[in-house]
Amino acid sequence: MSVGTSSAPGAQDAGSPPAASRPPGDPAGLGIDPDHLPDGLVVADEQGHVICFNAAAERITAVRARDALGQRLEKALPLEDLEGRRWWQLTDPYGGLAIRVGQPERNLLLPGGREVLVSARYVRTRPTGPLRRLVVTLRDTEARRRTERSHAELIATVAHELRSPLTSVKGFTATLLAKWERFTDDQKRLMLETVDADADRVTRLIAELLDISRIDSGRLEVRRQPVDIGAAVGRHIQAYVAAGQPADRFLLRVQQPLPDLWADPDKIDQVLSNLLENAVRHGEGTVTIDVTATASPREDEDTGTSVTVSDEGPGIPEESMNRVFTRFWRGSKRGGTGLGLYIVKGIVEAHGGTITVGRAPGAGAEFRFTLPVAAPAYLA
Repeated sequence: MSVGTSSAPGAQDAGSPPAASRPPGDPAGLGIDPDHLPDGLVVADEQGHVICFNAAAERITAVRARDALGQRLEKALPLEDLEGRRWWQLTDPYGGLAIRVGQPERNLLLPGGREVLVSARYVRTRPTGPLRRLVVTLRDTEARRRTERSHAELIATVAHELRSPLTSVKGFTATLLAKWERFTDDQKRLMLETVDADADRVTRLIAELLDISRIDSGRLEVRRQPVDIGAAVGRHIQAYVAAGQPADRFLLRVQQPLPDLWADPDKIDQVLSNLLENAVRHGEGTVTIDVTATASPREDEDTGTSVTVSDEGPGIPEESMNRVFTRFWRGSKRGGTGLGLYIVKGIVEAHGGTITVGRAPGAGAEFRFTLPVAAPAYLA
């Protein structure tokens, strides 16, 4: 264990529980084993000597617990603020104002310049009384930095994707307003159709951003209704054929009978749209869609519905498959924000389903998502 006490054998601080009532590995009387905590924990006694230095603190600071225990806090944990000032001298927890209860979380530096998030709690025997325990928590900043980088990438991607259609919209509308009489009706129609398409592109991007926000916060709402998944796939195929794709590029196979599926029809359409667009844009050859009954991903249900979308293109490299459903992953340089499959995974999981990616029999990419039937209780 990485915990210890600087007290003499048999000594007991006022207010501490008897040694017999403390959990194993808890000589400081904290109520739990500090090594089980996810954050670094350092506790100093009333004289400022370290009596607890848990495993997470060892990992974060690269200081061994046996070297820290019994040391003065400022020596065992020599922190500096971002301006290079020694933190314990600056805050003076033992000699400062007795009304203070702690220090809020802030970025501080370990020796060598490594940045950590530190907060402190001052434990007193009574309000405004002397400090009995100084409890310090440590967190690695890497997880926060990854989140910040992800947000920065999202902002940069959105700015880039918005710039192009908005520039087009602004340019064409300004031209039409300034020189309306100079253009023929066909020219005006072409410019307005371009503006309309670019406005749709901006609308789609904003919808993606809202979906990401809801997925990340766990607030993606699913409004379940009966869904004919085979018919939904058929509508998407008809739309591609109407837009100029050859009808023989698509092969739809629906196994009968299918269980009744209760899902959010709009969101299922969004999933199908993304997967089919991915297959058409990045794949080659025939796009095959198989709709089958399968085992439910939920333990309390027997049956579910599975949809598999595969193509005959080059497929996805093995080393990239674990990144397919992450933000900004792009299978090629043929455009897109790289957010579609991330949203697809969020929607499927919000339904209680699962989604996987693999290699199709024809060597292309194969996406398969499985949904529970999720019938309401009154139909059971």
